[in-house]
Amino acid sequence: MKDDYDVVVIGGGAAGLSGALMLARMRRSVVVLDAGRPRNAPAEGVHGLLAREGTPPGELLERGRAEVRGYGGQVVGGEVTAVVRDGEGFTVTVDGRSVRARRLLVTTGLVDELPEVPGLRERWGRDVIHCPYCHGWEVRDRAIGVLGTGPMAVHQALLFRQLSADVSYFAHTNSPLTAEQSEQLAATGIRVVDGVVTALHIVDDRLTGVRLSDGTVVARDVVTVASRMVARADFFDALGLRPTEHPAGVGEYIPTDPTGRTDIPGVWAAGNVTDLMAQVGSAAAAGAAAAAQINADLVTEETGRAVAAYREPFSAAAEAQLCEAMPNDRRHGI
Repeated sequence: MKDDYDVVVIGGGAAGLSGALMLARMRRSVVVLDAGRPRNAPAEGVHGLLAREGTPPGELLERGRAEVRGYGGQVVGGEVTAVVRDGEGFTVTVDGRSVRARRLLVTTGLVDELPEVPGLRERWGRDVIHCPYCHGWEVRDRAIGVLGTGPMAVHQALLFRQLSADVSYFAHTNSPLTAEQSEQLAATGIRVVDGVVTALHIVDDRLTGVRLSDGTVVARDVVTVASRMVARADFFDALGLRPTEHPAGVGEYIPTDPTGRTDIPGVWAAGNVTDLMAQVGSAAAAGAAAAAQINADLVTEETGRAVAAYREPFSAAAEAQLCEAMPNDRRHGI
């Protein structure tokens, strides 16, 4: 790893690698700093990604790293602990070492915060899932339980009803259903189960049911739960880059404009850190788009400097540079 780069990409998922690939192809010096904690690591495959359907997440990322390196970019494993403004650029601290960047692309992703129900975290990405578009086909026609834990739970139940005729909505700790929601669930044949869920019922490493506080076990093959999604951004406080509550009440994200530019000059963001709902394909596309904007911003800056130098070819700075280039006693200067 060098000391200085045009762009440091923080986060080595689909958005970060796609952005780095775009920058490297434009001959920018770029390094991806990857903490190695991809959100989709528990999943067996990536779904909904054209021409890569079902590819294991680790394999997809390894291909991406190889492509970035093939164009001269770098991918370095390490945990970023601090990011601070340094003159016109930034200093990023990773595993005790500092590296400078002219621009930053933040693609750190998010953390799924799950309800405190024993077994949810252990089964996450297997038979506890959250997204019908990511995992729905794999659980079609099975007995699905939707855990009521947030404002999108009923909507989630209606989506999974497309995939199975056996869907139950567990009220759990969610707010009481409105009259409209009750009617929607009844009309689509979704059973409503009252009571607090206290645990998952596991037999031979397989989810077989949901246990309620009164001891009742409702047989289910799959549980879906809407996690609270929180952007990974703790180490950006020194820059003033902080997550904000999502308008839909589903978590916290880093706001950007449509190009991926944040409120902090020189900092762009892409992927789940700014779009909580983004799948792998859209995250990768956003990373590439943000990288193109970063490159354009750098070109604008460099062109401005070139024009200034063109207008004043005999400035004191230019003369000093020429002096340093002359050997021995032939040096001169202003």
